[in-house]
Amino acid sequence: MFSLLALASSLVWGTSDFVAGVKAKTHPAAAVVGWSQAVALLATSIAVLFRSPHFAAGDWPLWAALAGASGSSALVCFYAALSTGTMGVVAPIASLGVLFPVVLGVLEGEAPSALTWLGILVAIVGVLLASGPELDGRVSRRPVVLACAAGAGFGITLYAIDRGSAHSVLNTMWGMRLTSAVMFLAAALWLRKAGGMRWADAPVLVFVGLADLTANILFGLASSKGMVSVASVLGSLYPVITAALAYAVLHERLRPVQIAGAAATVAGVVLIAAGSA
Repeated sequence: MFSLLALASSLVWGTSDFVAGVKAKTHPAAAVVGWSQAVALLATSIAVLFRSPHFAAGDWPLWAALAGASGSSALVCFYAALSTGTMGVVAPIASLGVLFPVVLGVLEGEAPSALTWLGILVAIVGVLLASGPELDGRVSRRPVVLACAAGAGFGITLYAIDRGSAHSVLNTMWGMRLTSAVMFLAAALWLRKAGGMRWADAPVLVFVGLADLTANILFGLASSKGMVSVASVLGSLYPVITAALAYAVLHERLRPVQIAGAAATVAGVVLIAAGSA
């Protein structure tokens, strides 16, 4: 079950990132993240009000604050990098942030089986290939640096979500969004601008905010039910989804290496599921 939840989070994340990446081509990445996180905060606040008790015990506030700060910063970097049109470089680099929670999970005593380790390796290689790596002399440094920053932020966020979700998934999600909203509100007041968003942009922002929230919840549930090292890999397969949507919606051509990567990713998922059974 936890494998299916983690895979579902990857599907939703990939869809959300595609939509947000397209939006960031015409609006500041920080504005896309800030407004979509505000939508998610509203949704989680309503859910918390209906929860009894509203807040669980434990140290989830610390993990939620860390996840919110690292996650929102990573999204700004990721969307900004995507908006430059170098998705083939950005996606694979950012997705390698999954190594952070995998290593920490193992150091804390998790022991994936040999078959699961093989699946993790195959899946990571598949993500790299499916994202269509194009690191060559034509690639500017800015998107590469942003992608590295995004990957580090995503890795920290996945680990923090796992730790906070051990106490309360809902409270951790609420704390994340509250942290993000406070950060972006402070930035908007300091800069005296709100990103130039209009009411016509609301549907996209609502979708991105709720989709990202849903993906976080699915991952939190998955990691709390199984090993964070495995859940993180399965949850980080989103570049495959993003590439598929780019092909279907934007009619971008899939290279043979991307097709091979998608096949390798599926094979890796099967191995992970078999090794975790």
